[in-house]
Amino acid sequence: MSAKKLGLTGKILIGMVAGAILGVILNPLNVDGSTVQFVFVDGIFRVLGEFFITSLMMLVVPLVFFSLVVGTCSLSDPASLGRLGGKAVGLYLMTTAIAITLALAVANIVKPGRSGALERPNVGEFDAGEAPSFLDVLIDMVPRNPIDAMAEGNMLQIIVFALLFGIAMALAGKPGERLKVVFEDVNEIIMKLVMLLMHVAPYGVFALMARVFADLGWGEVLQGLLLYFGTVFLLLVFHGWVMYPLILTALTRLNPRMFLKKMAGNQVFAFSISSSNATIPVTLRTVKQRLGVDNSVASFTVPLGATINMDGTAIMQGVATVFIAQIYGIELTMAQYLMVIGTATLASIGTAGVPGVGLIMLAMVLQQVGLPVEGIALILGVDRLLDMTRTAVNITGDAMVTTVVAKSEGKLDEAIYNDPEAGLANRSRSDT
Repeated sequence: MSAKKLGLTGKILIGMVAGAILGVILNPLNVDGSTVQFVFVDGIFRVLGEFFITSLMMLVVPLVFFSLVVGTCSLSDPASLGRLGGKAVGLYLMTTAIAITLALAVANIVKPGRSGALERPNVGEFDAGEAPSFLDVLIDMVPRNPIDAMAEGNMLQIIVFALLFGIAMALAGKPGERLKVVFEDVNEIIMKLVMLLMHVAPYGVFALMARVFADLGWGEVLQGLLLYFGTVFLLLVFHGWVMYPLILTALTRLNPRMFLKKMAGNQVFAFSISSSNATIPVTLRTVKQRLGVDNSVASFTVPLGATINMDGTAIMQGVATVFIAQIYGIELTMAQYLMVIGTATLASIGTAGVPGVGLIMLAMVLQQVGLPVEGIALILGVDRLLDMTRTAVNITGDAMVTTVVAKSEGKLDEAIYNDPEAGLANRSRSDT
């Protein structure tokens, strides 16, 4: 009975702690040629850990492609393809780009993985090679052969093709509508596959953590992990409660304190349930009744934001990329950092509000710049603790962009926005 009550987060944390403890115990016995190294570290732990990592990578291409196509198809409404859609999508992508850039910059200053204590596992000596120029990266974004791009795992090319394919489906009329139903069904099945994989995540994390700590011990890894957690958490708070109000003020001249005050209840709700999608009804009610946004804007921008606005996930990906690169002693070039920014920003369109999807997107970003995907095991346990804060940040961004777009379209009732009591009576009646 107690096992049924224990959620996925609890199981992952147990697997993480148990693996770390076992690894620390085995660390003194893990010497070259020993039975411990042959049977456990390079045997059982390696097989289980690599099975989990390979399973993550297996889902990257289909998940990104189908979720991006489905997300882009949501722009089939005429308004979404015009001025309103352009403003909303542009603002969402802008805030995501700011979030990932800020995360990379701060992480390089804080250096959470500064120890550089781990070796790149099982792939030989790391050689980044000569980085392509930024112009070459831009030119190479368009695939000559989409099938080859999928086979080779070239994520930027897959993202561009999926976006173009989704736009074409949205403009194709009835054929696009029929195909959209098929893509939504396939996407739903892939999400179920993600959930199946997450059921074995505690065992994969156990094996990966046991191997890392058996090789290294506990001191340096624990210090870096605490720095990682603190860096991500503070960046999330800064982005949600400082950056968003600054953008709101700069673009609308509205009172940011009133915005944060009216969003407080919504943020607590999002924090408690940890799902942007499940928060959509509450966010819609808040922006319409409390902030004064017209339904013609809110009904479009809020669901769209729940699909493509994943600033919290982008912050996690940025800090995690730097942390994993530093902990493995790998230097990233400026071109690789720009690739992380571009990939994470575009991939945010396809990051659904489902547990585990963020990990697969992180695996995609790490693979794109040649970093060890195995490093995900180091952050998986504490990352689940940060997920609730990320959700609160994401829905705050949805409401901020909705308010900005409504103001620019003349669809914002400022009397309601500036009234501290607006919407409270209506909400009370609707709840009873």
